[in-house]
Formats: sequence, structure tokens, C-alpha cells
Amino acid sequence: MEKTIEELQAAMSAGRVTSRQLVEAYLARIDAYDHRGPDISAFITLNPRALESADSLDRERASRGPRGPLHGIPIVLKDNFDTSDMPTTGGSIALASHIPPDDAFQVKKLRDVGAIIVGKTNLHELASGYTSISSLGAQTRNPYDPRRNPGGSSGGTGAAVAANFAVFGMGSDTCGSIRVPSSHNSLVGLRGTEGLSSRDGIIPLSHTQDIGGPLARTVADLAIALDATVGPDPADPTTQARKGHIPKSYRELLKADALKGARIGVLTELFGDVADDAEVAGIVRKAIDRMKTLGAEPMDLKIPEMAGLLRTSGVINAEFKFDLEDYLRQSPKPPVRSLGEILDRGLYVSSLDGSFRRRNAVATRDSDEYRAALEARAALRKTVTTALSTGRLTALVYPTIRRKAALIGEGQGGVNCSLSAQSGLPAISVQAGFTDDGLPVGFELLGSGFSEAELLSLAYSFEQATHVRVPPPFTPALQNGRAPTAMMFVVETTDVAGVVPGSSRVRSTSESVRAKFSYDPVEGRLRCELAPESDRRSRPSGRPDDEILYATIHRGAMGEVGPALYTLRSGGASPWIQLSRRDRSDLMQGHLYLLVATRANPSGVRAQLKLP
Repeated sequence: MEKTIEELQAAMSAGRVTSRQLVEAYLARIDAYDHRGPDISAFITLNPRALESADSLDRERASRGPRGPLHGIPIVLKDNFDTSDMPTTGGSIALASHIPPDDAFQVKKLRDVGAIIVGKTNLHELASGYTSISSLGAQTRNPYDPRRNPGGSSGGTGAAVAANFAVFGMGSDTCGSIRVPSSHNSLVGLRGTEGLSSRDGIIPLSHTQDIGGPLARTVADLAIALDATVGPDPADPTTQARKGHIPKSYRELLKADALKGARIGVLTELFGDVADDAEVAGIVRKAIDRMKTLGAEPMDLKIPEMAGLLRTSGVINAEFKFDLEDYLRQSPKPPVRSLGEILDRGLYVSSLDGSFRRRNAVATRDSDEYRAALEARAALRKTVTTALSTGRLTALVYPTIRRKAALIGEGQGGVNCSLSAQSGLPAISVQAGFTDDGLPVGFELLGSGFSEAELLSLAYSFEQATHVRVPPPFTPALQNGRAPTAMMFVVETTDVAGVVPGSSRVRSTSESVRAKFSYDPVEGRLRCELAPESDRRSRPSGRPDDEILYATIHRGAMGEVGPALYTLRSGGASPWIQLSRRDRSDLMQGHLYLLVATRANPSGVRAQLKLP
């Protein structure tokens, strides 16, 4: 879990692990958690030849050495990247049988350097939303809280990488589809400059706004993935713009002190101004304060013309219908030929009915409205570039998305996707922190055209100083190749009752209370059986004055007094308690305690909760 590309390569080079063993380890985690346990549902297809590819690459390593840093590294692909040996579905039942004639350009480059495709991940159907639900892949869940969405549209990739189902993954971004899942899953994700990476072989949503790119747990992994996938492609004319702008290696240019002296424009209007935006805004503001301690020079910034240009420069609705038809026309035997046919046959998830019908109603690409949107797009790029240069700014910063991941079934608000997508300028989402209930939050750094190296270094500088990321609690390390089962432990108060509230004096008592706990580390749940009838030692003597007044779990290390978090049933087993991320962490560290009060001892007796 959580190993980087460089750590895994070092282990393979030293003979401590093989590529086959890595693939087997990731497949075991997928088996344990993707359709069991928390039911992450990140995958649409697993690669049946992944182990065969690993064996071949292991033999090649032994005979000729590794091809490079991605030799034998298991990865995942969003299922809108063409693969000639697996279906490419876009999450749609309409394309369930669709196998393209060849690989997408970026997929071919990844295979050429020895990456192993473990499988293809779910997405918001045809990349058309932020919560990653599709008619073929159903609902992907967030590994930090399976009741919530993982972001979208590359949510399957985000959830898979966050849950350690692969080392990194590829997604596409038309308006936030790499960056939003990165924010919701404590990852880093880059939307590059228009033309940085080829769009060839990616099911289109909007050819003007589409771009493919990596999502990873660390900036160094992201840079290595970027090194392998950028470059010119004759099939995508926009990639010719990258000439002279792409360094030999993004990984080699990462600087841990890049924030020192960097002027950062804090784009205040993208922080939101309603109550629902405040929680994320506060976390991002703290991250900006941390940048300042690392030598950055943040300054509030407002770009007056920006809001109007953002409203008028989107082109997804104008392009989707026609771009999808162009893509399907390239297949020798497409299962469907148009968005209209998908609608007529009912081959789509119900939540996209309105969106798909609006987009299908567009009569022509040649419209005044479309031309005006393209002109607004150019004006937006010029306006933002001017603000960067006039202020001598290295980057702009703002929340990737202003709201934490919404509960499944609810709408996801607060998206800040448009600025990068509609200007064509690069932006990277970086881990900022976590909400009180354990949900990841990210901030976005946006720079001028082809400033990816600078953005990566700023992100790397912040990452190396803060190490914000922690793995999801609902997909813990396997035990002997399996998900850990519920563990049992007993706590008992003996002579020492604990700290008397309001003082540091320790009070003694001869009363003893014994409680049996069960902890499920996959679900993050705790249950207590307090004073069962079958165990006389577990309850007071039975006299009326020994009646239990209350039994509560509190926050507090040994000798500390903290507030009550949960109230327990005084007889028999309590219901399962769903612990928050903080409470799970405190339990692991021994920072929770049981307090039981009786009529004879209303001040209570205390026992520290300690996992085996």
C-alpha cells in the first residue's frame, strides 16, 4: 500500500518483489474491496492478461533490464481510453460490446514503457457528470466514505488509485473530470495545457475541452506518468503546439523549495460566498497559510471580467453530439452510431436523460452561439494570462471544488472546473487536508500555458512539507491476502477509575466493570457488549444502587478528560457505531476511553480502549 513508483522499481531491481507479485497484490485488494466490504465498484473490466503481461515483463527485466521507471508497474485506465484487447465502453450499456481497432495514443505509450493495465475503471457515463454513476458500471463509491461519491467523471480511476488498487491511473478532463476526483480522493491530478497530450483514442465529450492525463497519490508519481504520456501525435494536431515547451523529464525538474519566493494569486471569487462553501474554503485557506510559511507570497486577486467569460465560454453542449458521432464512425462495427440512437433505444442511465436530450437537440456545429463561445474562450485565456503576467504571479490558487463529496443520490455542488477547461490553461489539484468527518479536500494551482513543470514543483514543495495524504480507512491493508475481520478486545476498570472531572486527582474505587468490544476495521464500526447477564464479573453486584446510569465513550488519552462521543446500551450488545475518521484514528492510538457511571458511583469508572 501507498508505495511510490520509485520505491516499487527499487524493490523489483533488488529482487524483493516481481511484477507478477505486484499485480497479484493489487488484484487481491480489488477482490477484497471492490465488490465486497465497502463495495467501491471502481472497475468495469479487469484485464484477463494482466498476469501474463507481468510474467513477460519479469522475464524481460531478468534478461535485458527494465525499460524505464514504469516497467512492470500496475496501472488503471478510465474506460473511455481505447484498448484493442478490452472493451471501451464509456460506462454505457450502449457500448458494452465495443472493442476499438487500436489503442489510444497515450495507452500505446504506456504499454511501450512497460506499464501493466490491471483494468478499466468506471466513470460518469460518457464522461458527462461529477458523481461517477453509469448504466454499465453503476455507482462508484468514495473509499474515504462509501456513502459518498468519488467525484467525476474519472471517479473510478480516482477511487481505484486512492484505495491502492493500482499505482496510478489515467483519466480525462473536459471540465474537472481529473481534478474533482483528485480532490475527493486525496490525490494529485493534472489537467495539462491544451495540446500537451494527445486526445486520440479517448471517447470525446468535447474535442475543444478534452484532455487526458494521470491521477496519482504523489507528485513524483504524477510527473513520471506525465513523462510517459505527453508528446506529439500526428492524429491530434493540437499536440504540435507543445513544440519547445516539454522538458526532457518533469520528474527531474521537481524542486522541494519551489514555493520559496513564488507569488501566488488567491482567486477569491472562486472560494464561494455561501455557508455551504465555508468548510472547504477554510481548509484551503489554511493550506495557503502553510504555503506562506514555506516562503510563498500569496495575495488576494480578483479578475473583474472573468465571471462573465466563464458563463459564455463553455462548448460541451455544442460539440458532444457531433464529436461522439465522429468517434463511432471510426469503428468498423460500432454497436451504436449516434447519441440519438442511444436515446431512442434507452441505452443510458436515467439521470442523464435531460442532459443527453438537450445535447442531442443541437442542430448544427455552425452557429453564432458556438462561434461566440469560442471567442469568449480565447478572451478568457488572454484575460487570465494577462493577470498572471501583470501581477508577476507564478500561479493562481483556489479550491478545486467548493464542497466536500456529496452523499450518493444527492447533487454535487461547488465545482470550479471551468477556469482551466475553458481557458485551455494548465491546472493541478493538490491535497489540502480533510474535513472534520474525514473527507479529502484539494486546492488547485493554475498557471500560464505550458507551465506544468512549475505547477508540479509548487505542488511537490507543498507535499514534501506537509504530507497531507493518508490512505482511506475503509480499504485497510490485507491480512494474509484477505480483508481483516472484526477484532475482539476487552477493557476492564479495576481500582483506578480515571481522572475526576474538573481536577487532576485520581480517585480509587473497588468497583469493576468489564466490557467486550468488537471493531470492524473495514467498515470502521465499533460495538460494545456491556455487563451481559451471563458474566457476573461484567456488571456491578446486582444491588439496586449498582444500576448503570450511563455508559459513554469519550475522547482522551490516558489521564486526559474529553467530551462524550457515543452513548452505549447498558444491557446486552449496543448497535454498531459508525466511527468518524478522527475517532478511528484516536481508537488506533488509544485515545478513546469508556466511562461507566452507577447510582453507587455516579462519578463513573474509566477504562482506556486499546486495540490488540
